[in-house]
Amino acid sequence: MKAIIIAAGHGTRLGDYTKKTPKALVDINGKSILQRQTELLQANGITEIIVVTGPNQEKFLDKKLKYVKDDFYEDHEQLGSLMEAQNFFNTELLILFSDVLFDNQILSKIINSKEDFNIAIDLNWERKYIGRTEHPISQADLVLIQNNLVFKIKKNLIPKDNSKIGEFIGIIKLSLKGAEKFVNHYKNLKNSMDKIELVKKWYLTNMLQDLIDNDNLISPITIEGNWCEVDTVQDLEHAKKLFT
Repeated sequence: MKAIIIAAGHGTRLGDYTKKTPKALVDINGKSILQRQTELLQANGITEIIVVTGPNQEKFLDKKLKYVKDDFYEDHEQLGSLMEAQNFFNTELLILFSDVLFDNQILSKIINSKEDFNIAIDLNWERKYIGRTEHPISQADLVLIQNNLVFKIKKNLIPKDNSKIGEFIGIIKLSLKGAEKFVNHYKNLKNSMDKIELVKKWYLTNMLQDLIDNDNLISPITIEGNWCEVDTVQDLEHAKKLFT
């Protein structure tokens, strides 16, 4: 199994912390977000870790990692950055956002998921937005779960009968078959003249929804444990309290 960490964004909402430093390298009590992620991955036997970088690539100094430079990070969104590393989609694969901290309990459950498409979901997500004024609840990537499958993924979802709402925490697990399907679906989208420009604006959530709309089954992995996103200065202070 390999892991790809998407670290090509500017991280502008962290202000001075990311003016000259990629968000993945922001310090959390003596260790960067990236170091905390990679140490957990390596402890779970995932030693091939690929980091997709954007600006300030020269700041990434860990020689145990592999790096893919996204030279087009200003021309496309999250999905485009990930697909700069599509040559690594040749095995079971973890895909992670570079601004998400999580504990071993969460990672272990995700690694052990068996379906072709698996995404990590927090069903107790609302409590994380109490007092989180710099990143309001309206910005949460929500997931509607029906019959133990992901039915819808977008912001501002409303639950339906016999459904659950959770938050996508930014971690995906693909089987080999799932990884191959993911790349082939992306290539088909890029070859479609009516979608080629639209896809440049896509986040991973857009891709996941399009996979669902094209009859692919995505399984929710409901997690328990500590995790947080580091998107704002307020988030950073919370992360320092949660991950000592």
